[in-house]
Amino acid sequence: MKIIKKLGLAVAANMLLFPVVQAQKAEPVRLVKTTNNKIDILIGGKPFTSFLYPDSLEKPVLYPLRSANGTLVTRGFPLAPRPGDPTDHPHHIGLWFNFENLNGLDFWNNSYAIPAAKKSGYGWIRTDKILETKDGTKGILAYHANWTDQQKQVILEEQTRFEFSGNARERIIDRVTTLTADKDALFKDAKDGMLGLRLAHELQIPDPADQKFTDDKGNVTIVKGGTDKVANGTYLTSEGKTGNDAWSTRGVWCKVYGKIGTDSVSVTIIDHPQNPNYPTFWHARGYGLFAANPLGEKVFTNGKSEKNLTLKKGESVTFRYRIIIHNGPQTNSAAQLNQAAEAFKSFK
Repeated sequence: MKIIKKLGLAVAANMLLFPVVQAQKAEPVRLVKTTNNKIDILIGGKPFTSFLYPDSLEKPVLYPLRSANGTLVTRGFPLAPRPGDPTDHPHHIGLWFNFENLNGLDFWNNSYAIPAAKKSGYGWIRTDKILETKDGTKGILAYHANWTDQQKQVILEEQTRFEFSGNARERIIDRVTTLTADKDALFKDAKDGMLGLRLAHELQIPDPADQKFTDDKGNVTIVKGGTDKVANGTYLTSEGKTGNDAWSTRGVWCKVYGKIGTDSVSVTIIDHPQNPNYPTFWHARGYGLFAANPLGEKVFTNGKSEKNLTLKKGESVTFRYRIIIHNGPQTNSAAQLNQAAEAFKSFK
């Protein structure tokens, strides 16, 4: 892996909290519970994101996500559509974590668009407890949820802890999710998983042609192409893959970047060495789906290898990710992101 490892101890220590822009002062984080199923996260007194967990959504999400200057970096559709928003894939909402094939149930593609007669083939993640909320230079939000079938029979219990932080140029989310099996659980190698983010229109890669995507049940989604004057984004991975070539490749980190207004804006996801099948595969699509999926190896390698994950009853698995949202005159360089990934290795 092309990760820069020659860091001095003093530099590494300074990088732990804010690894990319060291000189910026940390801004205070505050969490505000506004309803029974929504918690707002404010950084420096400004809205950053909200944790949404009503049972009307098929999974808990962080939505929307903003840069430090308030620019929206996630798509508005379907909860609050903005002019020009693509309307494909209604299950892509903000930032989420789930998987396409757990004990034969599809947790990823479930949404209001699935007909009632077909809902039995889909899973649901229901949040039942907020375990912790804490303000400070790092804001903490922890919750418990159950991965269930449509009859609310529990397959997995999820415990997730978010750490939110930020400064004048950055917003950082550290996510730790532990899944514990209530019964034997099989994550069958599949394309759609696990940490997903649906990007704002500006961060898409412009494509003049229509694209057709088919899920494992044969459902077809058309993403319309055309003369797009808004999309101007592209991808870069730690291995130097760019644009659409990032899809299906491995890397320690992947960055999407582009212009939104006059600012250069980037969103980077960093994988953690303790995650299964590290470094992850990137399910990074030009139309705006940005996902890290360590359990899609069969699809991503054209069948050359496969990665299934089995948990016996009572067994657990933990996933750790860091998301960095940056805005300013220029985006973070590969060298800076290599340093950020090196610093993230020590995150527990």
